[in-house]
Amino acid sequence: MTRSNPRLFTGMTAFMIVWLGQVVSLIGTAMTRFAVIFWAYQETGQATSLALVALFSFAPAVLLSPIAGALVDRWNRKVVMVLSDAAAGAATLSLLVLHLTGHLELRYVYAAAALAGALESFQFPAYSAAISTVVPPKHFGRANGLVALAESGSAILAPPTAAALLATLGLTGIFVIDVVTAVVAIAALLAVHIPQPERTEAGAQAAGSLLAEAAFGFRYIGQRPSLLGLQLILCAVNLVGNFAQTLQPAMILARTGSNQVTLAAVQSAAGLGGVAGSLLMTAWGGPARRVHGLLAGIALEGLLSVVPMGLGRGPGVWAAAAFAGAMCMPVVNGSNQAIWQAKVHPDVQGRVFAARRVIAHAMAPVAMALAGPLADRVMEPSMAPGGSLAGVLGPLFGTGPGAGMAVLIVVSGILTALVGLGGYLFTAVRRAEDLLPDVVQVAGARPRSPL
Repeated sequence: MTRSNPRLFTGMTAFMIVWLGQVVSLIGTAMTRFAVIFWAYQETGQATSLALVALFSFAPAVLLSPIAGALVDRWNRKVVMVLSDAAAGAATLSLLVLHLTGHLELRYVYAAAALAGALESFQFPAYSAAISTVVPPKHFGRANGLVALAESGSAILAPPTAAALLATLGLTGIFVIDVVTAVVAIAALLAVHIPQPERTEAGAQAAGSLLAEAAFGFRYIGQRPSLLGLQLILCAVNLVGNFAQTLQPAMILARTGSNQVTLAAVQSAAGLGGVAGSLLMTAWGGPARRVHGLLAGIALEGLLSVVPMGLGRGPGVWAAAAFAGAMCMPVVNGSNQAIWQAKVHPDVQGRVFAARRVIAHAMAPVAMALAGPLADRVMEPSMAPGGSLAGVLGPLFGTGPGAGMAVLIVVSGILTALVGLGGYLFTAVRRAEDLLPDVVQVAGARPRSPL
């Protein structure tokens, strides 16, 4: 393991400095995302344009993850994070230049989203794996809670700030702020020491060509049915759940006459829920049986958030639903992340976490690609006054703009809950923590008792 530079911060102090830098950067990124979504809907008035922004952002992150994970394990993880943040800032800077010169078009937004997704394929495994070498194992749950808190905190501040700045500074001001926040994140990384993991037997077995190392993560997971089962559950959730996630902003804008303040309020409510859940996860550390935090959390999100979001017809219900769903997510993600950080050898976590990401999100681009056209061409016309489904579903969902998207969101929520509860039917998933040995633990620690 590399020796720490005495002038750099280490340990939990290093984690907190990086975390604070990420908080600032995430606020800038979330502001840009809000502004671009609103701009795209104003340009086209269709859900498909918003879905395509999400698709172009997400697909490269999934497709490149195996190669990115292998490279992360070869390279210095701190350097990877710095370069990823720098390139993301450059992508936003390019949008700023295009906007200032009057050449900003949807195709350039899609290209910038694709670049951001590609960079995220490096950032995610590097950041996740770095936590394992910086944070003591007993604090994995709390560290992951703080990571979720950063995301949720940005979700509170960014939407109303972006909505206000759109009316004063416009896209120019928001793009400038995003670039500055990227610089802050880079400065935080440069101030800390992130150790490289020691080589283990698993790491030695994984060595080989780049393609072989990229494939290693899939082999590692495939040889462990419990890890594969966890990811297949998340794969199903991301398939059915992404219909709701993709369509939610468009539904709100459609039902409010493109009211950016309402959309900002709902997204801020989600941020508040995420902060509440993150604080809970940070203080609590998650359930002793982390698999319960994953499966039960998924089911609760579907029933308490996604279904009410589709049934609601006003800001109050939408905000409450957004709050409930976002509160569940830190528990779901933190519990799942803690399992993987404890069960996967640290020096191969980059490759394994990248493969894990591909498996979990493999079907999400399908949902994103289908959600917009299905809403615009099928469900919205069917739920318009006099539409084929308006007479049957109109009393529950209403009719007119946004009603068809609301139906799809409710179906998405019901299916999400069924997937979460269905995970308990599989022993490899339900008893994952007992069937998999800890590889990051205190020497001599005794295994948990089985269910």
